[in-house]
Amino acid sequence: MLRNGSIGRRRLLQGTGAALAAGALPLHGVRAQKPLVIGFIYVGPRDDYGYNQAHAEAAAVIKKMAGVKVVEEEKVPETVAVEKSMESMINLDGATLLFPTSFGYFDPHMLRMAQKYPKLQFRHCGGLWTRDKHPANTGSYFGYIDECQYLNGVVAGHVSKTGKLGFIAAKPIPQVLRNINAFTLGARSANPKITTQVIFTGDWALPVKEAEATNSMVAQGVDVVTCHVDSPKVVVETAERAGIYACGYHANQAKLAPKGYLTGAEWNWEKVYTDFVAAMKAGSVPGNFVRGGLKEGFVKTSAFGPAVTEKARAQHEAVKTQMLGGNYVIFKGPLKDNKGNTVITAGTEYIQTEPTLEAMSYLIDGVLGATS
Repeated sequence: MLRNGSIGRRRLLQGTGAALAAGALPLHGVRAQKPLVIGFIYVGPRDDYGYNQAHAEAAAVIKKMAGVKVVEEEKVPETVAVEKSMESMINLDGATLLFPTSFGYFDPHMLRMAQKYPKLQFRHCGGLWTRDKHPANTGSYFGYIDECQYLNGVVAGHVSKTGKLGFIAAKPIPQVLRNINAFTLGARSANPKITTQVIFTGDWALPVKEAEATNSMVAQGVDVVTCHVDSPKVVVETAERAGIYACGYHANQAKLAPKGYLTGAEWNWEKVYTDFVAAMKAGSVPGNFVRGGLKEGFVKTSAFGPAVTEKARAQHEAVKTQMLGGNYVIFKGPLKDNKGNTVITAGTEYIQTEPTLEAMSYLIDGVLGATS
């Protein structure tokens, strides 16, 4: 059920609900069991070929589960507007589990609603939740999608002829920096001399800037691009028109670039959300700090495009097999940032659950660009 947010419609729903409650009791006085109502809120359109679509595709699976009702609202800004959306879902729809999915929804908006409704559960997609600091009825979930970005880099490193890769990113927050660095490390495992040019657009959905950034990179000789923006559609289509290659992100964009799509890093939120719903239906609550990668089924890779070489496929699959077994370490020393500072010392390995990685603040050697 996609909600349009109109006050008139909300009042109609209230009236209809009251009428049904008064006259729709089952035979023999047995009350129907109330469904678990779950609210999903998206910052952009749910058909964006990207971040919002990945969540919406999982929500569509949840809708098919018995005893569950899903309400959704799209194109909700990262402002007090999301508080109003959550409040409406709670008071009009009866939602008891809410997923405000965008980064900027967390503080202060989700936290404020969680404090107001301490008996309800709120879970945020991202790395912002901290034990003993945030309410117990809140939490965060995220996936180690840097594993798939590393694999994107492996393929990009093999396919690139110029040795110049491009990464269009929204904001230099830890999750984004982790993806840029993993992509570059993957590429350098195939070609140690390769570089990644990064351009930060400043926000999650700025199509004009994303197109300009892609074209600028093409002009500089970049021949493979990827991104971390809400909708990779513009980047992938611009790359295809320019005759260069692209690696996808969030969801599968293969049909947008039939010649140049190499592979992609995709979310598999279906796994996360079905686990959360199962916990609620069993009388429990979802975990407060939930993480997983390829091994746990939280993320996945796109199928190979036609331009991917056999050598690239072989290395990609070999590394992926190790990741699926939990035996591959992406971030290990010695590792320097692109200013020459040592960020991971020799002999140190950071496995995916290492808290330090959740606070990443640097770009590694081989990345051309700055965080500020």
